[in-house]
Amino acid sequence: MSAIQKPEVIFVLGGPGAGKGTSCKDIVKKTGYVHLSAGDLLREEQNKPGSEFGELIKGHIVAGTIVPVEITCSLLDREMQNSPSPHKRFLIDGFPRNQDNLEGWTRNMTDKAIVKAVLYLECSQEVCTQRCINRGLKGSGRSDDNAESLVKRHQTFIKDTMPIIKYYEERGLLFKFNSMKPPNVVMEEIYEKFKEIGWATD
Repeated sequence: MSAIQKPEVIFVLGGPGAGKGTSCKDIVKKTGYVHLSAGDLLREEQNKPGSEFGELIKGHIVAGTIVPVEITCSLLDREMQNSPSPHKRFLIDGFPRNQDNLEGWTRNMTDKAIVKAVLYLECSQEVCTQRCINRGLKGSGRSDDNAESLVKRHQTFIKDTMPIIKYYEERGLLFKFNSMKPPNVVMEEIYEKFKEIGWATD
């Protein structure tokens, strides 16, 4: 048994607008988990003065291409190592999004963190799209919260992320939740599952 506790990770996946960020915020309030968003970490790193990855990340975001998975993993690893949380339990939202992400995580992080489970927030394309458009109208600041981008984002989710969800389901690590319900109901259902499995300690 290692003297240094390995971080425990729960991935949170779902289509654009499925409620990943909202659910993560709610879980954090009720448990000792720390929420990490892969996308937010990349955006923060891009804007950090003197960052060794900043220009590279910016180039990929401008070109609409995916940032190399090694960079995403190193940012996630750094956040987990530096976290003051005594429990070392993390919710990682929006990752792994595709096969390359999964292989990169397996290659770079298997020795550094334990994947406990994957939460899959199931939500119809219609509901997801409407939520994102409403979010855009309220000034989310996200340039991709529009109908045209959302069609492409959904296609990408089905093509790239659904196989990852299936991969974890086959390994008995997937828990599905109907995220078309009100957020407080979704949270209660997730929290009940956490309690059932013994993950709900504060």
